Amino acid sequence: MKVGVIGAGNIAEFHLQGYQLLKDVEIFAVCDLNRERAKQKAERYGAAHAFEDYKDLLALDEIEAVSICTWNDTHSEIAIAALDAGKHVLVEKPLCMSMEEASRIREAVERNNQIFQVGFVRRHGVNARILKEFIDKGELGDIYYAKTSCIRRLGNPGGWFADKKRSGGGPLIDLGVHMIDLCWYMMGRPKVQAVVGNTYNRLGNRSNVQNLDFYKAADYDPDINSVEDMANGLIRFENGASLAVDVSFTLHSKQDELNAKLYGTSGGAELEPELQIITEKHNTILNATPQIDTLTFDFDKGFHREIEHFIRSCHGLEEPISPVEDGVEVMKMLHGIYESADKKREITFREESQMRK
Repeated sequence: MKVGVIGAGNIAEFHLQGYQLLKDVEIFAVCDLNRERAKQKAERYGAAHAFEDYKDLLALDEIEAVSICTWNDTHSEIAIAALDAGKHVLVEKPLCMSMEEASRIREAVERNNQIFQVGFVRRHGVNARILKEFIDKGELGDIYYAKTSCIRRLGNPGGWFADKKRSGGGPLIDLGVHMIDLCWYMMGRPKVQAVVGNTYNRLGNRSNVQNLDFYKAADYDPDINSVEDMANGLIRFENGASLAVDVSFTLHSKQDELNAKLYGTSGGAELEPELQIITEKHNTILNATPQIDTLTFDFDKGFHREIEHFIRSCHGLEEPISPVEDGVEVMKMLHGIYESADKKREITFREESQMRK
């Protein structure tokens, strides 16, 4: 299968490496607004073509599938064009920038007989796959509450990440999307009923801070920052379950934090910082640690499994575990927190059938 990668930034490296590991895949073309960068990646991964315009890549009949690794504000446009061009599509998270865009993408998926997968890569982690099997076999019972945090004390990447017009938001849409999706997926993907949230932009990117390194975008500019520093939210689902989340690019916190916890009627679990399963046997509470190679999410292996799953889905060997419907539902949660923070009230959602009329 010949594939193309649209967008040749940092995240594209994980896609390119994932494709390169598969014997039945050929990286055929790379596209980036920076043509020189596209050429460099094409040469590194043996691609025959390098483009500046994604439409040139989509015009190649040889290409059957594409990864979209561009700025968030282009996801919708490129995904729809790729689907209409007859390509299978893997789009990086988040799905898009708004509910309107999400609806247009879903319509494009429905009118085309192509595989569409959202890049919720944490679903492919070993710790997530093991816990999902425990949950599916009833070990946790009915999961009614989850909470997750992804706190950076210092870590606004700047560049397009800090430009709301291109990113759609800050840590919530960049980091929170992963953690919200991970917990929601483990909870059985219940429908969203209501959301309340808050966002804060009080600290800027704190470029004055010294002696602490953090990831910076290729186009880092300390003067660009139109996104939130921190966000929190509480999501209520139609089945009565709830999910609490807080995330930050920068916060006066003692240390960085990453956690994801689930609570059910028969047991509990922690996915991050390490996989733990909490159960009860013979009137005693037990903390069980699975004996596996990695108890936390392995970035490289997660992406490799995600890419392999995408290709197998394109071949009809598997069903995508993160279809467009999941991307739309997660967008509701993200959009709901931002809208709630803006309007300073709870946001409620009508039933899906009513929303689509």
